[in-house]
Amino acid sequence: MYQKIVIAGNLGGDPQMRYTPSGVPVTSFSVATNRKWTDASGNPQERTVWFRVTAWRKLAETCNQYLNKGSKVLVEGEMEPDPQTGGPRMWQDKDGRTRASYEVTAREVRFLGGAGQGGGAASMGGAASGTEEAGGPLNEDEVPF
Repeated sequence: MYQKIVIAGNLGGDPQMRYTPSGVPVTSFSVATNRKWTDASGNPQERTVWFRVTAWRKLAETCNQYLNKGSKVLVEGEMEPDPQTGGPRMWQDKDGRTRASYEVTAREVRFLGGAGQGGGAASMGGAASGTEEAGGPLNEDEVPF
């Protein structure tokens, strides 16, 4: 079985890179996707959905180097469900409202937009972009968060 998600949106903040105890780079960043439409009454509507993206190894280094808040990206990857619920990770915001976090492990990140917008033809794919490479898969003890 296989699953894949593709999202296109803008970074909500600068990427945050750190390293596992064994020295594997990992970068996290949030991506906002927006949908606009007009409802049956003719009123404009908008919905923003946030995704928390994690990139590993060479892809993590590349994302950290070239992306920043507002960058347009297309991310291909896999949804990572909450191990306890099987769905999105649930949390409370500072006002006590329940929120959901959709977690994605990036397999490929394409930088979108024109020159000067962090875009162009840059794309990472292949073994360097996955969570596995010659060193084998990462285990949960290596995740730094």
